Amino acid sequence: MGKSHEHIDGRLRTFIEEQPVFFTATAPLSGDGTINLSPKGLRGSLAVLDEHTLAYLDFAGSNAETIAHLRENGRVTLMWCAFSGPPNIVRVHGRGEPVFRDDPRFPELLTHFPDIDGTRHGLRAVIVVTAEQIRDTCGYAVPFMTYDEDRPLHASRFERETQESLDAYFHKKPDVATSMDGLPGLPLPLPPMPPPA
Repeated sequence: MGKSHEHIDGRLRTFIEEQPVFFTATAPLSGDGTINLSPKGLRGSLAVLDEHTLAYLDFAGSNAETIAHLRENGRVTLMWCAFSGPPNIVRVHGRGEPVFRDDPRFPELLTHFPDIDGTRHGLRAVIVVTAEQIRDTCGYAVPFMTYDEDRPLHASRFERETQESLDAYFHKKPDVATSMDGLPGLPLPLPPMPPPA
C-alpha cells in the first residue's frame, strides 16, 4: 500500500510527468481560514527540476489563493492520481514559493517549459515546490477516465490581453491582489514579461 520515497526519480518521476492533471492544496495559518484545492492542467506546464524540486506555471485566473498561502507560510501538497493504467496516487508534501515575473530567477525557470507560451495564458508566476515528504499509495477507488485533450479556452481567453489590459483585469478581481481571507496575493501592478533567457 503506502510507501515513502527519498527522491522523485525513476518510476515516480515518469508517473508524475505523464499525468495530464494534478491538484494543489494550500491553507492559511489561521484555523478558520479558507483551505484551497486547485486542479492544474495543460500539458507541459509542470516540470520536475531535480530529485526534490518541482515547478509549475501559475496562469491568469480570478483569484490567487495558492499564491497568498505560499507567501504567508509556504505549505503545499501536490497530488497526482492515475485515471488510466495501474492504480496509483502520488503526493508531494513540501514548501512552495511563487517566483514572480520581476524575480531574476524567472527567465531561467521558464526554460523548463519550452512548449508553453506564457504570454498566451497570462502567466503570473512560476511556483517552485521543494519536496519534504514524497508518498505513493494505491488508487483502487479512483475511477478510469480518458484524457481527450487540453481545453483551448484558457489560451483563447487570455492571449488577446495586452500587458495593460491583463493588469487591469487583475485589479478588478477582488481575490487576486488579496486572498479571500485578506492575505497578500499577487503583487500588482503586474510586471512585464521578461525577455527569454
